[in-house]
Order: sequence, then C-alpha cells, then structure tokens
Amino acid sequence: MLSSITCANAFALLSRRANARNAVRDYTKSERKLKRFVIFPLLLVSAAACADDASRARIDALAAAVEAKVIAWRRDIHAHPELGNREVRTAELVARHLRALGLEVRTGVAHTGVVALLRGSKPGPVVALRADMDALPVTEEVDLPFASKVRAQWAGKETGVMHACGHDTHVAMLMGAAEILAGMKAELPGSVKFIFQPAEEGPPPGEEGGAALMIKQGALENPKPDAIFSLHIGATYEVGQLAYRPGPVMAAADVLRITVKGRQTHGSAPWGGVDPIVVAAQIVLGLQTIVSRQVNITKEPVVVTIGGIDGGNRFNIIPDKVEMVGTVRSFDERLRDDVHHRIRLTAEGIAAASGASVEVAIEKPYAVTVNDPALTERMRPTLARVAGEGNVLLAERRTGAEDFSFFAQQVPGLFVFLGGSPKGTDMSKVAYNHSPRFYVDESALLLGVRTLTHLTIDYLSGAGK
Repeated sequence: MLSSITCANAFALLSRRANARNAVRDYTKSERKLKRFVIFPLLLVSAAACADDASRARIDALAAAVEAKVIAWRRDIHAHPELGNREVRTAELVARHLRALGLEVRTGVAHTGVVALLRGSKPGPVVALRADMDALPVTEEVDLPFASKVRAQWAGKETGVMHACGHDTHVAMLMGAAEILAGMKAELPGSVKFIFQPAEEGPPPGEEGGAALMIKQGALENPKPDAIFSLHIGATYEVGQLAYRPGPVMAAADVLRITVKGRQTHGSAPWGGVDPIVVAAQIVLGLQTIVSRQVNITKEPVVVTIGGIDGGNRFNIIPDKVEMVGTVRSFDERLRDDVHHRIRLTAEGIAAASGASVEVAIEKPYAVTVNDPALTERMRPTLARVAGEGNVLLAERRTGAEDFSFFAQQVPGLFVFLGGSPKGTDMSKVAYNHSPRFYVDESALLLGVRTLTHLTIDYLSGAGK
C-alpha cells in the first residue's frame, strides 16, 4: 500500500486530514480503525520519506554546484604542497574559507591544524569530519599543469614535495562539504566539527604532531563528537567506487630500531673481535621465523620487515656496531605486544650466542585503524545510496597505517576508501599512493563531497538507528 502513495498525494491527503473527520462518521467501525491505524501512519511515513528525498536531492544539487570550486582548491593545494607541521599556507586557505562560511574557527592546533564548528539551529548529536593536509617528501613525475615544483628540507636532505597520497583532495572535498552543510544550517539537527589535520604522514624527526597531538590539544572537546568520518582517496579503486570494512581495516605500524654492538677488528683477522655485521645478518633471518613459524597467521596477519642496515665504512675493517631499522604491522593489540616480545628475544638470543650485545627499541606511532562495527552497519545504506549498491565494495584489510586511528580510539569512527583511478584502469599497472607517479582522476571528488555530506546529514537525522 505504501508504495502506491506518491509524495504529492501523501502531502495532499495529510493536509486534508481535518476535513476527513466528517467523512469518518460514515465509516463502519472496522473502516475507521483501518484509516486510523493503517492508512494515516502510512501517509506519515510516506511524507517523511518524501522530505528525506527532497533533502538528499538538495545535497546532490549543492554538491554539483560546488564541484568546480573543489577541483580548483585541489589544484591550488596540489601545486603548493607542504610537509607535516609546515602546512601554513594550506591552513590559511582552509581557515579563511571556514570563517567566510560563518563557522567558529580555531587555528594552530597541533602546530598548523584547523578545527571549526558549525552549530545547527536544532539540538542534536555532533558529527566530526576529518581531512589530512600534509604532503610527502617525493619529487612529482606526473605531467600536470599544476604539478608540484616545490622543494624543501626533510631529515637533513633537500627533496621534492608532492601530494602523493591525495591529501590535497581530502582538504578540498571537506572544504566543499563544509560549504554545503553551512548552507543547510537552518535545518541541521545537531552540530558538525571539521578537523583539518597536519602531519598525518608523521611529524619531522624530533617533533610531535598529528592526530595524537590534536587530541591532546582538545580537538575532540567542546563539544565531543558522537561519531567521526573520514575519506581516503586511493589508486586501487575506480572513480565511482567506495570501499569500507567493519572492524580493523588498517594496521598498527611500529618503527623498529636494532643496534648490534660487537668489537672492531681487522677484516683479515675476524677472530680478533666480534663481527656485528654477521650477527645483524643472523638477526634479520631470525626475525623472519617469527611470522613464518611462531605466529598463527590463519587468525591474524603480521608483517616484520627490516628496511635498512648501516654498518662499516671500509672493505677490510670489521666495525664496532651495525644499526638496523624496520617496521612491524599488525591488526590485534595483544598479538602486537607478543610480536614485540619475540623480536627482543630473537635479537638478544642471537647476539648473546655470538658474544655481541644488542639494543632493541620499538616506537608505536600508529595504532590499528578500527571502523566501529555498529556505526559501519548503520551508515552502510548511506554509502550504497550515494554510490549505488554495485559500487560499494568490502575492502580487504590493509597493512598500511592511518593516523585517523587515534581519533577512532576516542569516538566511534568510520574510515572509507574513495576510488581515484579512471574507469577501466589496469590495477596491476597503477601507481599506488606514495608513488611519484600517483594520479587522481578529479571526477572522483564529487562523490567524495556527496559522501561526506550525506553521512553527516543521515547520522544527525538518526537514519539507520
């Protein structure tokens, strides 16, 4: 019956409810009950659905109207990339736009972060939307009229700077969503907090920054969000696609530093000292057995990688020490701690057997990124409606890491992947995020703006509860 009630006649019938009272007197008792308990509630539901449809259509129209601005912002930011904790120009662009929209704006959060609040005219929950702003120390190789020519210092070396992970698009899309939502302030049942985060890729060596510092400096307070959403554009999905996963979706990323201390001797007489290079080589091989022989990888995947070894400076001198750096990736906190323990046991045991000593230091800059299962289930219909059911994919867990993880530890979070490669792309040949050839099809940005805005409005209005 409900499917036969159109928006137009639902509102018309509701408006004539008072006149219908006289006619009700002529109904039998059963007919009156049918009208009161079946037809009229259906009319109410239909009218509410029509109002939702009108609001959604308005969002899409506003998103289409702001698309050209979003692309222009993206190109401007892409041509002027800034490294972590140095996003001064980007932050100024963002803050100026948010102030022009009438938002309450706070700058200088975690060095260059921007936090803004849009208070709706009606009481309700608080939604946070987050975008990261920093670029990478990568020299761009994409032939674009707005390609980056910027150079900067990173870790004591001069390097090119590029938005090789799409953060320029994240900033532009959130600026567009802010403009749409600010225009809907009069009908917003709640508030929206916009978080533009610096140093997602990590602050410069020796500095503090990123999401953890933003949280420490109150980015999630006054008011505290009830939920937080974020998008990440990626080359592994096509334009028009969204991908999500409930629970752990991106790994914890740990920085592993191992220093092996031996005793220097001439290369021609290795028995006169303790060779830390050989010990380091044995440790590298020993660490591989943690994953291949000690962890039940049918339950949880783990990665242990040594990415750099530095020791010695001459062909015939055995050095005093060797330094190694690497990374550990995991999706479970208990397993994470267990692997750290096994790394120390392995390194210390091999070193002791060779007469060397070892120091193991493990930093934990990124936590596991977890999509709150209940929030994910609640908002999945929104993703399906915005992108189309066939364009919403279940993402695989990724051993890459995300600073969004710290926000999602504080409030329920949902982190969604947005397709950025042109349709028909051969994914076996695509340049992934962090590549100097990373490329984004800008037609993806409209879906990103629509997704952020619809997620916000649907959550505030209680959809899916």
